[in-house]
Amino acid sequence: MSILTKIFGDPNEKFIKSLQPAIDKINLFEKDFEKFSSDQLKEKTKEFKSRLLEGQTLDDILPEAFALVREASRRTLKQRHFDVQLIGGIVLHQGKIAEMKTGEGKTLSATLPAYLNALEGKGVHIITVNDYLAKRDMVWMGQIYDALGLSTGCIVNESGYVYDKDYNNSGNDQLRDKEGSFRVVGGYMRPSTKKEAYAADITYGTNNEFGFDYLRDNMVYDKAQQVQREFNFAIVDEVDSILIDEARVPLIISGEAEEATDKYYTFARVMSLLEKNSDYEIDEKMKTAAFTDQGQNKVVKSL
Repeated sequence: MSILTKIFGDPNEKFIKSLQPAIDKINLFEKDFEKFSSDQLKEKTKEFKSRLLEGQTLDDILPEAFALVREASRRTLKQRHFDVQLIGGIVLHQGKIAEMKTGEGKTLSATLPAYLNALEGKGVHIITVNDYLAKRDMVWMGQIYDALGLSTGCIVNESGYVYDKDYNNSGNDQLRDKEGSFRVVGGYMRPSTKKEAYAADITYGTNNEFGFDYLRDNMVYDKAQQVQREFNFAIVDEVDSILIDEARVPLIISGEAEEATDKYYTFARVMSLLEKNSDYEIDEKMKTAAFTDQGQNKVVKSL
């Protein structure tokens, strides 16, 4: 393969280089968006939605949308997306797998395609590997989406939350801004129904919760009882873990066992009528017991 690579070049490098024109377009909007007021950022989101309704595609508005997210991130998190993170965002938007090393900012990269695809109003799911990350990322990245006029939800442990910058926020801003990437600051997590959390523009959660909610929704008697809406776009964090390792673990919903106490008394009464060797035989070595034909018939008649 090394010889073929030398002759034809590395296909991965070629693909990344092909994205450079899009990166250049995104960077062209940076200076203009730096001059926007907070209200203008949200107005731009409304403009994007209108342009989509008029027939433009997500790819048409991608450069402007990514540049807008970068500006919102710079203002709220004091973190500006680097070009490599813009590349990661484009790759995720295209439905491909982006491999990013720890510390390269994959959480920040995901905000780009999440915002872009949420503009259609059909919802976006960001699937993480545990409840901690789901809550942390909603509180942390929710600042960006809120600055752009979008809502953010979170699904964990049979519960729902929505990001609310004013909810129970007494001195949490400095703590979140300082340690937002390391811990969850719960002051911004307003409890909600799962349906409300799923109705948000962007919803964080674990693969298990999304999966179980899907199963439950297929067991309800009325559509009004369903919590999820139609699926649109999803970003899977730790894709190798969730789609390979976790995929081998089945999701099972089981009902309560029927009350069968009276049956135990019935079986105990029948068994007292049986005689060893003639009605049943015991294998001491295998630790098993089996009915003989005579014993089987006796049980049937007794019942």
